[in-house]
Amino acid sequence: MAHSLETVQLLDEELLRYARQILLDGWDIDAQLRLKSARVIMIGAGGLGCPASETLVRAGLGHIHLIDDDEIEASNLQRQTLFLPQDIGKPKALTAAHMLTKINPFISARGTVARLSEDNAYDLLDMASGKPDLLLDCTDNFATRDVINRISVRYQIPLLSASAIAMQGQLALFEPHLNTGCYHCVFGSVVLDAAADERTCANSGVLASTTAIMGNLQANAALQYLGLTKNPLTNKLLIWDGSQMQQRLMGYRKDAECPVCNGQH
Repeated sequence: MAHSLETVQLLDEELLRYARQILLDGWDIDAQLRLKSARVIMIGAGGLGCPASETLVRAGLGHIHLIDDDEIEASNLQRQTLFLPQDIGKPKALTAAHMLTKINPFISARGTVARLSEDNAYDLLDMASGKPDLLLDCTDNFATRDVINRISVRYQIPLLSASAIAMQGQLALFEPHLNTGCYHCVFGSVVLDAAADERTCANSGVLASTTAIMGNLQANAALQYLGLTKNPLTNKLLIWDGSQMQQRLMGYRKDAECPVCNGQH
């Protein structure tokens, strides 16, 4: 975590704010302190990033850094819940970070207008100050997710990857330091399919509730991982089908010949 728990404290106002959460069985002061001390990098501040970051910040995540090179458009307002009509034309990352600090003044949120790549990852992820506790992939295409996965494996940073399109979504939490498989192990053949990479929300559509549900499922997994040091999706891919109101878990194994994580320790 970003800080030792001994150096992190909860103010009286924070204890009041998070009281209903701290009352939960299995979630105590130490869990809340772990969450406050955590540092998360979120790539993508759109349909998934908005609900995921808002829930995490309301729950007490201490430090969040949003990276996105896009600007707010009118068509975003249907599902990107941190933005208002007057925000059209503004950078998503900066606008979202500003709204998050208004929602919870006890947290640290900042935005960077940039496109993450393997070349700039060390600087954008602030690796000089230590590894972040979690990467949240909130992007909308396979090519970008593949780049984020390579960065996750290269720097051994846990990756919580979510996707949402139409009325369907998927979610997985990869832990490269455990050498149990990566995004490419699960989606390798799809990543290499250029036609599949072209299918995004912009050209295929997405129901507003799909991104809200998947973003909050992503936040749910992140809260357990950061606060309870528990991966509720170990070697599992969660698949959500909104049209049938069904959710299922599919197991996966590390690909022994994966070109990304094979040989990683």
